[in-house]
Order: sequence, then structure tokens, then C-alpha cells
Amino acid sequence: MATKTKKPTKAAAKKTAPTNAKPSEAVVKVALLGFGTVGSSVATVLAASKFPGIQLTHIFNRNIARKLESPAAKSVPSSVIWTEDIHEILSSNVDVVIELMGGLTPAEGWLRKAIASGKSVVTANKQLIAYRGAALAKLAAQHNVHLVHGAAVAGGVPVIPGMAQGLCGDQVTRLSGIVNGTCNYILSRMETGANYATVLADAQHLGYAEADPSADVDGYDARAKLCILSRIALHAELDPDSVPTQTISTVEAIDFSYAKELNCTIRQVSRAQVEGAIVHARVAPMLVPLASPIAWSHGTQNMVVVSGRFGGDVVFSGHGAGGEPTAVAVVSDLLAVAQGCKSVQLPVRKRKVTGEFLAPHYLRFVVDDKPGIVSAIAGALAKVGANIDSILQRPGYPKHRLPFVVTTEPCLTSTIEQALASLAKMDCMLERPLCLQMLQIEDKPDEL
Repeated sequence: MATKTKKPTKAAAKKTAPTNAKPSEAVVKVALLGFGTVGSSVATVLAASKFPGIQLTHIFNRNIARKLESPAAKSVPSSVIWTEDIHEILSSNVDVVIELMGGLTPAEGWLRKAIASGKSVVTANKQLIAYRGAALAKLAAQHNVHLVHGAAVAGGVPVIPGMAQGLCGDQVTRLSGIVNGTCNYILSRMETGANYATVLADAQHLGYAEADPSADVDGYDARAKLCILSRIALHAELDPDSVPTQTISTVEAIDFSYAKELNCTIRQVSRAQVEGAIVHARVAPMLVPLASPIAWSHGTQNMVVVSGRFGGDVVFSGHGAGGEPTAVAVVSDLLAVAQGCKSVQLPVRKRKVTGEFLAPHYLRFVVDDKPGIVSAIAGALAKVGANIDSILQRPGYPKHRLPFVVTTEPCLTSTIEQALASLAKMDCMLERPLCLQMLQIEDKPDEL
């Protein structure tokens, strides 16, 4: 059964209208779906800023009684209708629905009904936009309403509007960067010597990571964001499930020590670049040169480097996680919709995806040391056409459990995977070898 506050009288509604709005100025009525970390921050920003012509009229959430006790609820005008009945929102006369619930179901069905009834939509739902964005955008165009999702990637960093408006005149060939603040927090903490399990627990305690962190640490969250950015910057619609991902959970403190010897650090990198009709895309922990802007991002910061044919590299950086930064992006989208702003629309085509890249690779082995191991590894790599570039072995580790690293000259992803399948079967291997791509600053699309 629906639970709600008293409905506002006409006098109350008039009282909550922006005081500096002209009598003839239309008021844009807004419904908020979700009053969690981001939703409550959006309500707080709207209450504090009192934007002319914007009126929050409805809030939908489950267990409203609990939400009404939160500090953020105290900033919500008394005229706002709180409800647990989504149909009350969908059948109302609101102009814009802000969706901050997340997930595909039931959000997709709700937003389809909202759009069909003539309501514009603002959302930060990355999974929904990654998997259903193209179809929802087409539906919105059919009903002459807006679908805006600037907060779906990098939170408060204006990556999406920057690409859609500021870079639409260029031919973007490549994008790469850090779009998951949780992984960046974990890896940048490990860079100082902490171990993965400890840092993950800290991230969960601080609210950066969920109780089940797999969406973040296994790359699925970043993959959805990479697909959204590819649609906007590369004009390529990718199937998220076709983009390879690699977990950060197998990276250990020793890897940062070896990375430092190679003048690198380790970050979860999302990258995509166009080669003809194919897009090369991958989300994985990678060795990043310390001279690269991507290596400079610490904590929950996000950073995206966009490479254009004419404009060169453009870097977007800032705090991507957190309620308030994301709320800023959501409210900015709302204001754009309220003022009828239109984004540049360019053709988007479905593209085939491959995880194949030509790059140097970092291979970390843990072995029961015996004569001939390095020779055997070199032989297995040579057999598939991969050449060793360097061998690193730090002192102080027991021979019966010895970690050491081999780096290769640039070779294809499939080539190194073929070699690893053979190397993993060697009797001396105590763990499956860790393989990380090594990002190159001078990496160019035609090197694939």
C-alpha cells in the first residue's frame, strides 16, 4: 500500500514555487526515484540552490518511514509527496523523472512508461544506459522528450557532456582511463604497501565498495561505463558482454614493487579504440607509466583521456564517486532539460568488439625454483612468437616460493594468452601466472 505525506494544497504549492520566478514562467515539476546516497544529495542540492522554475514534487522510495528519519529528508520541502507507489509517479503531471534506483529491472520498465507518458528522464543508471541506452534514446525521440545521463560515468566529472558537446567536432579514435573510484582507491592504497584484503575491507567500511564487490573489482561496473563513453565519443554501440574484463583481485603488493622498478604503477584501466569497423576494448588492471596522466589519479578520483584525430589528447579528471559530486551532475542534467538544451546527435553504429591489443606484457610467476625455469619460459614464449624484454627478481624470497617477473616486447593479447596456457601447466608453477598489459604513452591506433 502506498505511503505518503499529505498532499500539498494549492496555497502550499504556490508557497514552494521559486520566489524569483516570473508569474508567467512555467514551473518544471520533478519526481525523484530513489532517496539513497545520490538521491538524498540531489534533494539537498535542489533545496539549497532554489533554482528558478524547478520544483521537486514527488519522491519515490521503499520504506519511506525510515527515509523520513534521515537528516537529508529534513531539507525536503513539506509540500513534496513521498510515496512507495511507482504508479503515483507515472500517472502524475511531473515533467521530469530523475531515476537513481540503479539496475535494469524494474527501472527500465518504469522509465519506458514515463517516457511514453511524455516525461523526460534524467538518470545516473550506468547498467541501464550501457545495455538499453540506444533503445531508450530512440523511444525518447519518438515522444519528443529528453533522456539525459551525464551522471552515469565519472559522477561529478563532466566527461559525457564534455565529449558530447565539446569534442563532437573531432574524430575521436581512442579513449582510456579510470572510471571506477573503488578500484582506484584499492590500487592506489596498495601502491603504498597495503595488501588487497585489508584495503578492500577499508573500502567497504567507508562505503566505497559493496558487501559483494565483484561488480567493481571484476570490472563489470567500468565495462558498462566504457560502453557508454564509446557510444558518445567513438559513435560505436558495443555489447557490454563482449568486452573482456580482468579482476584486480589477483594483483599483489609485490606487483607494485616490480612495477616501480619498471617506472610504472598499476591501475584498473578501461580502454577502447577504433580500427576500421572494429573496436578494440578491454577493462583490466594494467601497468601504467608514471609519466602518464592516468598514473597520477589517486583515491576515488576518475580520469579519462580522450584522443582525437585533430584535437589531440583531452583529459577529464576529478572525484567521480560520492553522493554530492554525482548529485551535481544529476542536477546539471535536470537544468539542461528544464531549459530545453539539445545535445549534438551524430550517427551511432553497432560495432564488433575484440579484446585484442598489441602491447608489452608483464608476467609474474611464483615458482618452486629449479634450474632451467627461465629457459623453459623463454622457449614457451618464443614458440608463439613473443620475445622477452626483461627479467626482474627481487632478493629476499625463499627458493621454494620465488616470485619473479618477465616483461615481453609488444605482442598480441591472444599470443600471450596462448603462451600462458602452456606455462601454467609447468610443474614448478605454484600459482597461475599473472599477466597484465603494459600501457604505452606513445601507443597509436595504427599499431594494432
